[in-house]
Amino acid sequence: MKLYAYIGFNGNCEEALNFYKDAFDGEITQLGRYGESPMKTPEEIKDKIIHGRVQFGDAMLMASDRMNEKQFNRSGDISLSAQCETTDQLEKIFSKMSEGGKVTMPLQDQFWGAKFGMLTDKFGVHWMFNCENKK
Repeated sequence: MKLYAYIGFNGNCEEALNFYKDAFDGEITQLGRYGESPMKTPEEIKDKIIHGRVQFGDAMLMASDRMNEKQFNRSGDISLSAQCETTDQLEKIFSKMSEGGKVTMPLQDQFWGAKFGMLTDKFGVHWMFNCENKK
C-alpha cells in the first residue's frame, strides 16, 4: 500500500504543481482540465485543473483546483513531511520551497540525530523537512 497527499487549490493548482516540480526536481505526469472532462463545467473554470500529478522519485503529489471558492478550505493541522537523502538535497529543496512562503522553523540539527526544518509554502501548504545524520 502507498499513501499519497492530495492537495486542493483555489485556482492556482497548475502554478503550484510547477513550483513543486521545480523544487523537488520532479515531473508533471498528469494535468487534466475541467473542460476536458465529460461533466458539465462552468465556463470560468474550464482551464482549471481537475486532476494533476507531479512525480519525484518514489513520491507523488496529486492536486486539483476546487470548483468554487466555497469548497476551498486550507484549515486543519496537516503537514506534508519530506525525508531527504542528503543534507545538500535538504537545503536545496528547503530553500526553493521557502521562496514566497514563511519558514516556521529554520533548518537545524535536532536531538533525534537529524537536520530538520518547517515552512509554509506560498500556497499555504505546511511542510516538514528531515534528513537523518549519516553515521
